[in-house]
Amino acid sequence: MSPAPRAALAAAVLAVLAWFLPAGAIVLAGLALAGAVVADAWSVRRPPAVERSVPRALSRGVVAPLVVTPVAGGRGRARIRQPVPPALAVEPDEADDHLDAVIRPRHRGRHVLPPVAVRLTGPLGLGRWDHRVGGEHGVVVYPDLPAARALAVTVRSGMARDLAQLTRGALGLGTELERVRDYLPDDELRQVNWKATARLGRPMSNEYRLDEDRDVICVVDAGRLMAAPLGADRTRLDAALDAAAAVAVVADAVGDRCGTVAFDAAVRRLVRPRRAGGRAVLDALFDLEPAATDSDYAAAFHAVGGGKRSCVVVLTDLVDEAAARSLVDAVPVLARRHAVVVATATDADLVELLATEPATPLQVHTAAVAAEVLDARARAATRLRRSGAVVVEAPAARLGRVCVSAYLSLKARARL
Repeated sequence: MSPAPRAALAAAVLAVLAWFLPAGAIVLAGLALAGAVVADAWSVRRPPAVERSVPRALSRGVVAPLVVTPVAGGRGRARIRQPVPPALAVEPDEADDHLDAVIRPRHRGRHVLPPVAVRLTGPLGLGRWDHRVGGEHGVVVYPDLPAARALAVTVRSGMARDLAQLTRGALGLGTELERVRDYLPDDELRQVNWKATARLGRPMSNEYRLDEDRDVICVVDAGRLMAAPLGADRTRLDAALDAAAAVAVVADAVGDRCGTVAFDAAVRRLVRPRRAGGRAVLDALFDLEPAATDSDYAAAFHAVGGGKRSCVVVLTDLVDEAAARSLVDAVPVLARRHAVVVATATDADLVELLATEPATPLQVHTAAVAAEVLDARARAATRLRRSGAVVVEAPAARLGRVCVSAYLSLKARARL
């Protein structure tokens, strides 16, 4: 309970009148004002019922509507405010009677919206009562899913030529047994099922289902280098997870199996490739945070395993030459069995430093360091390509599209 600005104004008027009126009259007026303030605040002591509408699943950097509306009214006027944790932003965060705002997630993970704060002002405008209503509301913030879904729609509709062709022809006899049937004159000898032939006394052949779906595995580096910022709104890990989301959603759209491995010094998340595996991949990665340790690529690639040939998309950073060296040493072992794509987000700040003519000795030194870093990254990319990997680089906003293009290109060329 607290006095409203109107009560403060009334008290100021009484203070001025004290110069002209008897002290007894001022005391009585003050007591009457205090009683009115208490009575006015007491009339709005009961918390109002509110209805809060906000999606439980959000995407980092993508705005969503947030609406708070009183559904059972109290007396007086209401001022509604939605408190938020630092990982979320609401604009506007307060309004009179009805809050119609947008919520913008700044960081991935699980977050909690606190109860709605409602300040009720009594009918006389003299007293107020603050309430916390509605309870807590949990939200889950994923990577940029709208961009991933838009990319999947584009791939399925065949509108983007640079995303490769989705048509794929028959590859041999297939690998998955469909049924055993009677032998036909045009069957190949390797189709004959000799055990069934001996058991039934007549020639029998295996019929295989054409295995057109493929495995794609997103290997996400969550080591110390991935904590570096990319612009004002994301880190390198954020860009990597946006790209992983795009690959996973597109894999579901084209009928491939998708899985993931997330690692730093050890493997932290593991999802084996499965049909319609995009949701499992997103649930495993959405709250991943970078660790202050160097990444162990050998352990991550060992977790990929030596099973069915897959498209392995390694989302990492090549800015540190020592870390890139360990990646270069580990890739050849993986590339013997799998098609490997190494993807990294370009740093616009470094490119801008080289594009701007330096005017001071400090700027000359800074440009020289930027050139050295980019040169080390180019050397690492060259070594990775010689090891059999496909290396792609793109700005953070386009990294997902470039990764999907590389994955579908390998698929179209029967590299999987």
